[in-house]
Amino acid sequence: MTQYVSKKPDPQGIVHWSDEEHHVWHDLVARQQACLPGRACQAYLDGLDLLDLPTDRVPQLGDINRVLLATTGWQCAPVPALINFDRFFSLLAEQQFPVATFLRTREEFDYLQEPDFFHEIFGHCAMLTNPAFAQFTHMYGRLGLNASHEDRVYLARLYWFTVEFGLLKEALDKEDSLKEAQPNERKATRIYGGGILSSPGETQYALRTQESDGPVPLHKPFEPVDVMRTPYRIDIMQPVYFVLDDIQQLYDLAHTDVMALVQEAKAKGLHTPLFAPKVKSSQPVITS
Repeated sequence: MTQYVSKKPDPQGIVHWSDEEHHVWHDLVARQQACLPGRACQAYLDGLDLLDLPTDRVPQLGDINRVLLATTGWQCAPVPALINFDRFFSLLAEQQFPVATFLRTREEFDYLQEPDFFHEIFGHCAMLTNPAFAQFTHMYGRLGLNASHEDRVYLARLYWFTVEFGLLKEALDKEDSLKEAQPNERKATRIYGGGILSSPGETQYALRTQESDGPVPLHKPFEPVDVMRTPYRIDIMQPVYFVLDDIQQLYDLAHTDVMALVQEAKAKGLHTPLFAPKVKSSQPVITS
């Protein structure tokens, strides 16, 4: 359940945002942009440049869609705050990314469980300009559309640890390599997951390496069966992240038999969770 109600676009496709919502958008973007340098991957930063999101007002979906259509053929589709699995997979299979057309209030400025407009647009749409990421997301929707309920739960974990909370290795330029890399090491870990890149706290936490700064998350090499066997919770900082060798690995995965990997994960069973259980259990949910 959610307290938010999405705004319906008018007949011209325009969403009418209030002055307060424009101010909230500005403050969210300004805060998150300060966290991106040295943390966000280049594919995301390149996409953000292409989108050229305004900071003084909430952008319109039509402006976003013109960029996505020209780069990868994707579009954003306005939806209510939460949608069911069938609708979610159907949209992705049609290269339409679901976007909830509501914006968080000041009272939930730092965190909310529902995926709002800022999360969807600022967190996800930049990566949808990348062909490898876009191809993977399209494949994911087509598979999920025809999958059983049980198989969808395993696919949900794959989505969670890639599209939402994925990390990757990225080649450093010469200047960065002198500052960050160990001798003979030319790559650093960067963020591409929208769930991280729309959260200032998790953007900083996800790449933490010093225990003196607080809890240090576990980084594991990306292996699809391992990913689908890993439980997660939507209301905590992730205790584990999976790291791609590069973004091309998602494109390669899109051209493999992912459902065979799902069956392998089911046969092997789930890993022991790295977090405490919630007081009340809930159904697995995909948030876009």
